[in-house]
Amino acid sequence: MTIHMVKLCVGIDSFEHLQSHREAQAISPELPTEHVTRMWPKREAELLDGGSLFWVIKGVIQARQQLLSFEERIGADGIRRCAILLNPTLVRTQPATRRAFQGWRYLQPQDAPADLHRQKSTEEPLPAHLAAALGEIGVL
Repeated sequence: MTIHMVKLCVGIDSFEHLQSHREAQAISPELPTEHVTRMWPKREAELLDGGSLFWVIKGVIQARQQLLSFEERIGADGIRRCAILLNPTLVRTQPATRRAFQGWRYLQPQDAPADLHRQKSTEEPLPAHLAAALGEIGVL
């Protein structure tokens, strides 16, 4: 059974900021991107069964990336860490507000925000706070 992961995107101000940050970190646009965290997920098999990492940016889920695998990384301090390997494609989602938390949280598929598909390539995305407010009242 598939499950997703939700994680705060600290230091990132918008979907576009996350996108440019990920592109700057990437070795190649085709290779997975990586996010390193201290803890290893206990529900690894469920996460890797089609799960995604949903990014909370400024208190709002705004994006997701498909989870590909988890790999061990040993830090310079000798501590074992978990590298989350992600599909490099960043998908904009319908906004969903989330309170701050530490680490990550699991997210059931029925609670995951849907992907947001723009109608026109020239259409500008709504500001995050406005999209979140509209999402809360069911307009988006």
